[in-house]
Amino acid sequence: MTAPLPLISLRSVCRTYRTDGVAVAAVRNVSFDIGQGEILAVMGPSGSGKSTLMNMIGLLDLPSEGAIYLEGANVAALSEDRRSVLRARSIGFVFQSYNLLARHNAIENVALPLVYCGVGRKERMERAERSLEAVGMLHRAHHFPRQLSGGEQQRVAIARALIASPLIVLADEPTGALDSRTGAEILALFAALNQTGQTIVMITHDPSIATQCRRTIRLHDGELVSDETQVPLLPKRSMAS
Repeated sequence: MTAPLPLISLRSVCRTYRTDGVAVAAVRNVSFDIGQGEILAVMGPSGSGKSTLMNMIGLLDLPSEGAIYLEGANVAALSEDRRSVLRARSIGFVFQSYNLLARHNAIENVALPLVYCGVGRKERMERAERSLEAVGMLHRAHHFPRQLSGGEQQRVAIARALIASPLIVLADEPTGALDSRTGAEILALFAALNQTGQTIVMITHDPSIATQCRRTIRLHDGELVSDETQVPLLPKRSMAS
């Protein structure tokens, strides 16, 4: 029987930037696969290349060398418009600073990605309600970001990331702006989402987050220095807890 294709494959990926005429290698010769249903951490200190790597996995940037495959398709071979459509439909993003639009309430923020997928307003609102309900925030659907706590804003941001049923959710330091208790609740939410089959990659410098994933990829000076699996320490909780 043929083994299923990895969801995402990186093959000898390099990313080099030029600053004042000097070439700076942010990522160097990195190769690994991400399978469907995985929850993993990409870990490293500031300047290790993890954010650059996230941008490439999220189709926001292309490698200078090497290749990235999404379900077997080389993303560099696609047009910019096709990559934009694929990103909108396949990648959900969660950021440390939430990135919610201040003039839109929670349900409008959550529904926004579906605008770029060509989904009509009625269906957008229905799907946004379901997404908010999945993260325990339906009761706050018509509140604006300024009326929500940090943890509530991050739950809304997670609902927004899930709205298009993405292949993968990329979370960049998702607990960095939260206190430890709220951060633990958000991590428990990610674990619960993963139990439903959602693939999740968390970008972090925090070892405590890495220990709560099943796999940890460590970068240093742009190079992959380890790829380890472990038993996650996070207890199982419901998504709406």
